[in-house]
Amino acid sequence: MSEQTENTQPLTPPEPQLDDTQPIKPIKKKSRRWLSILIGMVGFLLLIGTGGYGGYTAGIEDRKYAQDSIVDQQVSEQFQFALVDIEFKRYDAAIQRLQYIISKRPEFPGAQEKLTEVLVISSIPTATPAPTLTSTPDFSGAESAYQRAQQLIQSQEWANALVALDSIRKLDPSYKTAQVDGMYYFALRNHGHALITQQGNLEGGIYYLTLAERFGPLDNTAVQLREGARMYTIGASFWELDWKQAYNYFSQVGVGWPSMWDGTMTASARLQFSAMRYGDFLFDLGDYCAAYDQYQVAAGYGNLDNEAASNSGEAQRTCYPPTEVPAAPAATEAPTAATP
Repeated sequence: MSEQTENTQPLTPPEPQLDDTQPIKPIKKKSRRWLSILIGMVGFLLLIGTGGYGGYTAGIEDRKYAQDSIVDQQVSEQFQFALVDIEFKRYDAAIQRLQYIISKRPEFPGAQEKLTEVLVISSIPTATPAPTLTSTPDFSGAESAYQRAQQLIQSQEWANALVALDSIRKLDPSYKTAQVDGMYYFALRNHGHALITQQGNLEGGIYYLTLAERFGPLDNTAVQLREGARMYTIGASFWELDWKQAYNYFSQVGVGWPSMWDGTMTASARLQFSAMRYGDFLFDLGDYCAAYDQYQVAAGYGNLDNEAASNSGEAQRTCYPPTEVPAAPAATEAPTAATP
């Protein structure tokens, strides 16, 4: 029985015998080309990331500079408005403006002093007038004030016209509203224009032009004039503190509005003076070529003062030294023929 069982089991084929005489095939090493490609891709991504970061940081710096310029302009404008508020005894408004200026630019020239001055003035008690009985509005008085305002506008007496218009609004706020608004715009616009161009009251002119804008959009002439007055006041705030900034502002005002003045100097005179002083600043730094360029700008508006003239001559010699002229070759005598 066992013999039959053994005979029925499948036979496994014998394993093939290795031929020791056959050569062994070498095992191929895996290629490392993928490693070089990976390194190249990583390096490329790093270059892109570095360039993007550089552009990002440059963009942030440009945005910060633009924001600082806007804040400087706003702060200077608020300071001028504060001066007008003080002049018209609106001390609460002036205090708010000065506190805003100090919160944004604590080092702004004159802000802290003006705030102290206004706080002292506003703390002085004033006598309160006895209350008076209110009377019925006089409509005939409103008509009379209206005609008076028309006459004053025709004669270009802008300040008195504004007083007459204020009287109309006090007597009857609803009297010819549209016509009175138009007269307000006309009187405010022209009063602001006259303050800047005729009286040199730049802060007051800016103030009245801004009030006129509440009644309607300003014309292009008034807008540009107000912008010139603003740049003048900003440039004047840097006077004797930062000659580079003063020159930057008056290089614009002096070209666009050379006759604009603040009661002391015209814009063209300030341009020349700031160009000389900025040239002195560059000269002291040893930047002689840039200093000479500034002196040339100043010379285009008038004679240089002694300091600028002296520095200009030295800067020119340093930056543009004279070229040496080569000496002419010595003449040689022609040989004389021997006599027989």
